[in-house]
Amino acid sequence: MSQNMSLITILLIGVGLACDAFAVAVACGLAARPLRAAYAFRIAFSFGAFQTLMPVIGWAAGTSLRPLIASFDHWIAFVLLFVIGGRMIYESLAKKNNDSCGKLLSTRGLLVLSVATSIDALAVGISFAFLKESIWFPSFVIGLVTFALCYAGVWLGNRFGHIFENKFEMAGGLILISIGIRILYSHLTA
Repeated sequence: MSQNMSLITILLIGVGLACDAFAVAVACGLAARPLRAAYAFRIAFSFGAFQTLMPVIGWAAGTSLRPLIASFDHWIAFVLLFVIGGRMIYESLAKKNNDSCGKLLSTRGLLVLSVATSIDALAVGISFAFLKESIWFPSFVIGLVTFALCYAGVWLGNRFGHIFENKFEMAGGLILISIGIRILYSHLTA
């Protein structure tokens, strides 16, 4: 089942994973007065870099566990994607305090937010390992999608505020859940 994932599926996973980072980028754009291109680039680069790295780390961990769980790995991939998606939907409905964006001027604050928004990508990397998918191209696409969305998100947030922030995170959750269902359905009907 190696390298069966289509580019469209990989792009959808990238968008789904980038939605929480996008929501934070929108909030950070709102907090930035005046907004400078270097600020938007710094946020987008950090979020994109971590979204590229975390699936690789998850994939490496998952690959080492794969022989032990080969008979039910598709269920683990489904549960991981379902839980991640469900958490994203829940968080989109909960009230958020985005005061942390003001702290992004520090490298430490940006790293903390980058790790926090990319933990989901770590779990998706584990899913890729269980599904025997290659990680290098998808990881690059996920990082690139995250960079582009976050760069645009900072600018949109600065211009339009919180109008769309929670809606994108909810959409990301729904995308990840639907991909998890598709993976499980494909395995059960094969």
